[in-house]
Amino acid sequence: MPRKTAVLEQPQVSNLVRELRQLMALSQEQFAARLGVAYSTINRWENGHMQPSPLALKQIKAVLNEMNHSPMAEVQERSQKLLDKYFPEAEPS
Repeated sequence: MPRKTAVLEQPQVSNLVRELRQLMALSQEQFAARLGVAYSTINRWENGHMQPSPLALKQIKAVLNEMNHSPMAEVQERSQKLLDKYFPEAEPS
């Protein structure tokens, strides 16, 4: 059975992008650079005007998984909460 890609609807996507960006303490411009997308793309995601592509969602999930291995317990905890909330099918890492 092929693995299903997570499909998030608005306002979940807006919330996920905003919460992750805030957890990383990045501006929209900085977060865009981190994901390799334009600032306007992040802005549209957060404002609910556009959905991230499946590839972009995969990148966002990868960033969360990375943060889940942070030496800071609070970052680990908050990133795990976001994974559980927005990617409930995610396997524990």
